[in-house]
Amino acid sequence: MVVVEVVTVTQEQIDRQRDGYDVVVIGGGAAGLSAAMVLGRARRSVVVIDAGAPRNAPAEGVHGFLSRDGISPAELVAKGREEVRHYGGVLLDDEARGARRIDTGFEVDLANGTSVTGRRLLVTTGLVDELPDLPGVRERWGREVLHCPYCHGWEVRDQAIGVLGTSAFAVHQALLFRQWSADVVLFVHTGPAPTADAAERLAALGITVVEGTVAGLEVTDDRLSGVRLLDGAVVARDAVTVTPRFEARSQVLASLGVHPVEHPLGVGQHIVADPAGLTGSPGVWVAGNVTDLMAQVVMVAASGVTVAAAINADLIAEDTQRAVDIHRESGSPTRER
Repeated sequence: MVVVEVVTVTQEQIDRQRDGYDVVVIGGGAAGLSAAMVLGRARRSVVVIDAGAPRNAPAEGVHGFLSRDGISPAELVAKGREEVRHYGGVLLDDEARGARRIDTGFEVDLANGTSVTGRRLLVTTGLVDELPDLPGVRERWGREVLHCPYCHGWEVRDQAIGVLGTSAFAVHQALLFRQWSADVVLFVHTGPAPTADAAERLAALGITVVEGTVAGLEVTDDRLSGVRLLDGAVVARDAVTVTPRFEARSQVLASLGVHPVEHPLGVGQHIVADPAGLTGSPGVWVAGNVTDLMAQVVMVAASGVTVAAAINADLIAEDTQRAVDIHRESGSPTRER
């Protein structure tokens, strides 16, 4: 049964959209919702804009998240949205197309033709996985095709695992997944051949190395069954690991002059920010995978909490200075002790 979420928009929310929020959050995943909940509990007015295209939608469950292990991505988001509403947060199911600075902060344009304004802007739009362009990889992504052993290694434990080599990380990935299964095969594919030292380590752990280019994945009865090479040979496998290139979803940030840069580990492009999530553009903050490409869901959620606290502190400083200015202008004497 499909449950349709019906949300009644109040007059207060309509007025707030016109008058502006303390914080506009773009992206309604674990980072954005965690930040919005913390800001709501801090009695800040906050709106979350979400286009409804989560990166982890194909996955059956979220793992390694204490007390939420195995929860489906959709259920995690649904619970988060409910908690944000509980603390007064507003949720807009729409796409943010761009943003600009205004006197009071920022104005964000939505796909429906309207806009919202806020004093601070938090972008938690995550990233896009650039997968190897091979038949079967995209179709089985998040199921039998995976990349993170800490996210899904337990689910494929003791199975026949294939590591698709597309970069120098393939050897490292093969050694990692050997912890979960004794049957691991490294397909060199387009990646570099293992060095003599790497080959020795792989052999010591019983990891087979298959040379040659992979043509695609074999799927039988709607499940991965093997890896097919260009010469026609098929190596039976239950699961395949890949190393995607991670690209930050940063279109809205680009409209404010904030652009992604290459990650120091060479795994993709991310948005640079300080430990509190502040970018090089004043008032613009980021959290989650848009800046930390390899963070798991629990870490993404934690980053939302951290950044929300920093944004609230920044707003408190601004509010306090405004109060001091008004106090001085009024000529009211300062009480001395």
